Amino acid sequence: VAARPEVGATESAGGRSAEMFIVDSQVHIWAADRPGRPWPPGQSRRAHRPRPFSAADLLQEMNAAGVRRAVLVPPSWEGNRNDLVLEAATRYPDRFAAMGRITLDDPASRGLLTGWRDQPGMLGLRLNLFNAPGKAWLTDGTADWFWPAAERAGIPLMILATGSLEEVDEIAQRYPSLRMILDHFSLHRAMNEAPFIDHSAIRKLTEMGRKPNVAVKASALPLFSSEAYPYRDLHEPIHRVFDAFGPRRLFWGTDLTRLPCTYLQAVTLFTEELPWLTESDKEWVMGRGICEWLNWPLQGPMNRLLKNASRT
Repeated sequence: VAARPEVGATESAGGRSAEMFIVDSQVHIWAADRPGRPWPPGQSRRAHRPRPFSAADLLQEMNAAGVRRAVLVPPSWEGNRNDLVLEAATRYPDRFAAMGRITLDDPASRGLLTGWRDQPGMLGLRLNLFNAPGKAWLTDGTADWFWPAAERAGIPLMILATGSLEEVDEIAQRYPSLRMILDHFSLHRAMNEAPFIDHSAIRKLTEMGRKPNVAVKASALPLFSSEAYPYRDLHEPIHRVFDAFGPRRLFWGTDLTRLPCTYLQAVTLFTEELPWLTESDKEWVMGRGICEWLNWPLQGPMNRLLKNASRT
C-alpha cells in the first residue's frame, strides 16, 4: 500500500464506523544511528525494530488501518532529542504532533519550559521514570524544580512511572493544574519477559482516577496479554480503568513498533471487541479525548463531525 499524506474522515477500514476519527496517543519514529546523528552509546540493542521507522513508514501503516493522527514520542534510545518528531509534525501538521523530551537533571533544562509549546508541533513533554536514574528523581529532589515549572507553563505531561504511582499521585495532588497522562496503564514489560498483567498495578492506577488532572493511556496493552487476539484477558482490566477514569480521560494508543499484533487489530480491540463501550465513548477514547487534553485543535472535516455528533 503506497503511503498517502491524507485519509478522509469518512474512510472506513476493518468494519469501523466510517466517521470515527482515530488518534494514536503514542508512536515512536526514529532514524539510523550514524556518525552525523549518533545515538548514545549502547542503545542499539533497545530499538524496537532492526531498521529505522520513519514518518513515511508510519503514514503508510496509519492509512491502511484508518488512523487519522498520531502523537509522536521520541524513543529513549535516540537520547533526549526532538528533531525528528518536530520535523514530521511540521511537515504533516494535521497528522502528527509531538511530546518532546528534556533531561531533568541538566540545569540547562530549566530555561526550556517557557515557550516550550511555542515550538511548531509541540504539545508537551514525555518522561521515562520507571528505571534508573529517572525513578530516583521522583524522590531524591532532582525533579522537584520541574513540577511547579511545568504547571506554571501549562505543559501537559506523559509519564511512564511503573512502580512509582504513589509518588506520582502525591505530585498530582500537590500541583492540581498540572495535566498528567500515565502511559501504558503504568505497566512495563522488558522485551525478553513473558507477557503478564500486573493486577496490583491496575488497582493502584484505578485509585488515581479520582484526580481530575490525571488521565491514562491505553497503549501497548497487547504486550501484556498471554492470549491471542482479541486478548480477552485484557478486557476486564480495560473496563476497570475505563470505569475509574471515564471516556474523556482514557486515551487509546499503540506504541506501534512493539506490538505483537497488526495495527488494525490494535484498533478493533477497542472499536469492535469491547461491547460495553458506547459509540460516544469510542469517539472520546479513540481520538477526541487526547486531542482535547493536549489542546491539539481539531480541523477541517472533523470539526464538522464533532459539531454534528454533539447535537445528537
